[in-house]
Amino acid sequence: MTTFHSGFVAVVGRPNVGKSTMLNKLVGQKVAIVSDKPQTTRNRIHCIVTLADAQIVFLDTPGIHKPLHRLGEYMVDVAQRTLTEVDVILFVTDANHLPGRGDEYIAGLLADNDTPVVLALNKIDLWGEEASIRVDKAEHMGKAYGALGEFTSIIPVSAQTGEGLDELLDQVVGLLPEGPKYYPDDWITDHPEQFIIGELIREKVLELTREEIPHAIAVVIEEMRAREDRDLVDVWATIYVERRSQRGIVIGKDGSLLKQVGQLARKEIEGILGSQVNLQLWVKVKDDWRNKKGSLSSFGYTVDR
Repeated sequence: MTTFHSGFVAVVGRPNVGKSTMLNKLVGQKVAIVSDKPQTTRNRIHCIVTLADAQIVFLDTPGIHKPLHRLGEYMVDVAQRTLTEVDVILFVTDANHLPGRGDEYIAGLLADNDTPVVLALNKIDLWGEEASIRVDKAEHMGKAYGALGEFTSIIPVSAQTGEGLDELLDQVVGLLPEGPKYYPDDWITDHPEQFIIGELIREKVLELTREEIPHAIAVVIEEMRAREDRDLVDVWATIYVERRSQRGIVIGKDGSLLKQVGQLARKEIEGILGSQVNLQLWVKVKDDWRNKKGSLSSFGYTVDR
């Protein structure tokens, strides 16, 4: 009889190296929001990959960075605590840049941990198609990042195209202990629908705004209700910002930007729920919420200090 393996894998790395994109590719559906802006992931997001002989629960952690406010402290705490709670650590790096201070800092954290670490050199799709160049790049970047610590394997991958991800899964499964299947086969996350929907709305605000706006955004799903007389789900959500000027930017002239956020988000929410969605959005101000413990807790960011 085939032995079944299962366990938990922390995904760590600097902000914006493609952790969330990789996990969405692995599960085959959007679970974690993706943005070109750093520090997009705020909570620990569980992404579940079930294979014939294994089940892997990936924990997408916030990018480890120097915190500038209480929310930043919470994000880094979440990432660091996760390292002590898993069977394997997946360290994701950008294969197009040599290791920087952020990579060195994370490698130092991993050195204090006995958990096996797989190093993923992500974004190799940017290396081009010429075989000799790709071989040279893999060797050069593998040596550069390999010097940071002890890794069970170093695997070049592309979260965009999926190249190398099968090998990555094989390596991870080989490090997992024998264990049970924690979730049903068709589960890709254990987060409630409201959490995913709130994240999708936040992603659209990130896409459409610039400068200081993105990181001042929090989204709360106030209510979700399926109608009994038709295939339609009503969703009421509030977008919070920190200042009145930000509220005006998120709403846009004559409500144009908020309308665009709603249109983009509704399309993806309908794909998740499998039904039509009536999405109602409001924008409210909660002054300096990223530095207030009470506000952080009310938005689901539990701060221990």
